[in-house]
Amino acid sequence: MIFEEKTIESERIYEGRILSLRRDRVAAKNGESYREIVEHGGGIVIIGITDEGKLPMVRQYRKAAERAVLEIPAGKLEKGEDPLEAAARELKEETGYTAGSVKYIMGGYSSIGYSTEVLRFYLAEGLVPGETDFDENEAIDVEEYTIDELFAMLMGGELIDQKTIVAVFLAKELMQTCHS
Repeated sequence: MIFEEKTIESERIYEGRILSLRRDRVAAKNGESYREIVEHGGGIVIIGITDEGKLPMVRQYRKAAERAVLEIPAGKLEKGEDPLEAAARELKEETGYTAGSVKYIMGGYSSIGYSTEVLRFYLAEGLVPGETDFDENEAIDVEEYTIDELFAMLMGGELIDQKTIVAVFLAKELMQTCHS
C-alpha cells in the first residue's frame, strides 16, 4: 500500500543561482523521517536533426565528472521562460543552428528520488546553420553524428550523460518511425 508522506517541517539549507537544497521532516510509514530535496527550475533537451540526418552534439568539460563529456544540447529553463522558446534559444546558443520547427516530445524527472528537476525533450528540425552564442564561461565543441554512430557510442559506454542517453533512444525511435 502506498503511504503519502506529509511534510511536517521544511528547512532551507542552501539557496544558489542554479539550485537550492531543502531538508524536509516528513510523516513516514513508521514514524518520522527526513528527505533532502534539490530544487531546480527544470531544463530543456533538444534533439536537433539536420537535413543530412545528423544530430548536433556538444562536448564540454564537466566538473562533476572531471572530464570532457559528449552531450545532447540542453540548458536550464529560466524562471518564467516558455520551454519551447528556451529549446530554440539553447539550440542556437550551443550549436549555432536555428530550427525551422521545434516540437515537444516528452518530459520527466531527472532524478525523482531527491530532485524537483523536470527535463523537457524537444525535437528540432529544418535546421539552418549559424553562429553560436556561448555563455561567458562556456567552452564547447560542436560535433555532428549520425544516429547509428551515437547509438554505437551509447552501447559502447562512451555516452555517460543520462539525458543524452534518453535523447539518443528517442531520436533513434523518432527517426525509424518517420522513415518507415
